[in-house]
Amino acid sequence: MRALNFFISCLAAVMLTSCASYHLGSVNGLVAGEKSITILPFNNQTLQPRLGAVLTQSLRERLQTDGTYRLATRGDGDMVITGVIKNYQREGFGYLSTDVATPGSYRDSVVVRVTVRDRASGKLRLEKDVRGHALVHIGSDLASAERQVLPLLAEDLARNIIALLTEGSW
Repeated sequence: MRALNFFISCLAAVMLTSCASYHLGSVNGLVAGEKSITILPFNNQTLQPRLGAVLTQSLRERLQTDGTYRLATRGDGDMVITGVIKNYQREGFGYLSTDVATPGSYRDSVVVRVTVRDRASGKLRLEKDVRGHALVHIGSDLASAERQVLPLLAEDLARNIIALLTEGSW
């Protein structure tokens, strides 16, 4: 009986302390929608076509879905996000069993220099290289596989940028 009471008290202690770090609401101290952000089109410095438009649109959609900040569509946001797409890379990931030199999958990655400025003061809030990755299985047509992976790559990058904005201490 003593062992059972000890076990129950230990279990209760573990359960109570496991939720001690949980925070209800946003972790950066802002009320949802209190501040607004303007997202300017990303500058594409790579040879990959349509990359800037896809990444910018994905970031806008992710910002609206998250809800921590409002998307300012008329250019009057409290903060302004700009981005420069610095690198787009495709590397072989999985190789065919019949030909070890021919990849069956690629890992696409993108690096974007993200800058966040306060509109009123011009103060630099964040300047950081952010990466996004996606895997693409080639199948029979590389071009269509690339078109299908681009939204996934953009979504991963947008998720990483929004995580920096909402969970960062800046």
